Amino acid sequence: MPSAAPRSPAGDARVSVVIPVKDDAPMLRRCLQALAAQTRRPDEIIVVDNGSRDTSASVAREAGARVVACAMPGIPAAAAAGYDAATGGLILRLDADCVPPSDWVEAMTRVFDDPEVAAVTGAARFIDGPPALRAPLLAAYLGSYTAASALALGHRPLFGSNMGFRREAWRRVSARVHRDDPEIHDDFDLSFHLGEHHRIRRVGHPAVGMSMRPFRDRRDFLLRRVPRGFRTVFRHWPDDLPPVRCTRRALRTVRGRARRRARAGAPT
Repeated sequence: MPSAAPRSPAGDARVSVVIPVKDDAPMLRRCLQALAAQTRRPDEIIVVDNGSRDTSASVAREAGARVVACAMPGIPAAAAAGYDAATGGLILRLDADCVPPSDWVEAMTRVFDDPEVAAVTGAARFIDGPPALRAPLLAAYLGSYTAASALALGHRPLFGSNMGFRREAWRRVSARVHRDDPEIHDDFDLSFHLGEHHRIRRVGHPAVGMSMRPFRDRRDFLLRRVPRGFRTVFRHWPDDLPPVRCTRRALRTVRGRARRRARAGAPT
């Protein structure tokens, strides 16, 4: 397997923000307004319209975003279409119901000034629903996702409502993600693929605001979201069991170091 392409500091890299959407015009408008108020404006915003029947596409265009149509149903297909279309060296991802704080792009971009960082995942906070329930429900929601995913992956997962990665890292795995399966979690699936090649860095600030709507429909949560997590795992196991993945990654690291030493003329 070829060695990974050398990574450069983010510095002046172009930044693309990708937002998949389907029938979510009011929340998308709010999200785009927050992106317009960033201390470091993204160089492009790509809204992937996944068959919306409302005004989501026109809302995106009015805000100056580039609209990419994705006829294949499901967030995995829509997100992948957005990443494919991105022209920035750094790709940041939000969901339509997210409200990033004003320094979100600036802070996320700054993490990539470390040339060893290829993927980063961030924090979130609920901005609607009963105030007394926001913190405990968030802890339960993200805590259970992170813990269960880490057991399956052998490392930290990405969180789709607040994450970013280098475009070169996406290109390396774009043909392997399960974009044709609408019944998986796209960020969890991407964690399997990016995490095999790169360490996923976590940043605690800034926390992106998001809707509490995962908890509004208990049947949807139990009958769709939870099964999708198991399905994502089953699409990867047994080939991607944590010990197998860790071994492959360690071997690639050793081989990569040996190749770099050989190119530098040092003994291997």
